[in-house]
Amino acid sequence: MVRLAVALLALSGSVTAAPPANALIDDRQFQADVALAMAARVQRRVDEQRFREMASEASTILLDARSREAFAQTHVAGAINLPFTEFTAQSLATAIPSPDTRVLIYCNNNFLHSPRAFATKAPAASLNLSTFTALHSYGYRNVYELAGSASVFETKLDLVGTEVPHSGQ
Repeated sequence: MVRLAVALLALSGSVTAAPPANALIDDRQFQADVALAMAARVQRRVDEQRFREMASEASTILLDARSREAFAQTHVAGAINLPFTEFTAQSLATAIPSPDTRVLIYCNNNFLHSPRAFATKAPAASLNLSTFTALHSYGYRNVYELAGSASVFETKLDLVGTEVPHSGQ
């Protein structure tokens, strides 16, 4: 539908020139990074038990890229928060000491039954996909992702925060 609208605009003469280039935006490199990251991601998804084991190792960073508000409400114990919107080379280097550091990620779509802290995203817009790709683009290759989804009432991961749901709710 979008392609049809663009084609119709082009034919009508409403679109006269390509938008100006922006050296700070590289869609071709983004597409290449997505392809490479998604190929690596297939081998880097782990279940809750393995995620817990990996998170307990001292050399591992557990990264939560959700908003500060959502993180404060409920997050996996031991996680650090760096909102996705604040990813830069500097902020990532501060949060993750080396590109070789093992990083574990999770997102909204890994947890069910907590609509404020873990609001479900459209599957193709899952924060795991964006976070994995962005970390890959910044040179972080030792990234693992929590696979699957579990109810916040049944997860094997320890959740902490100001609004941790309890099974009695």
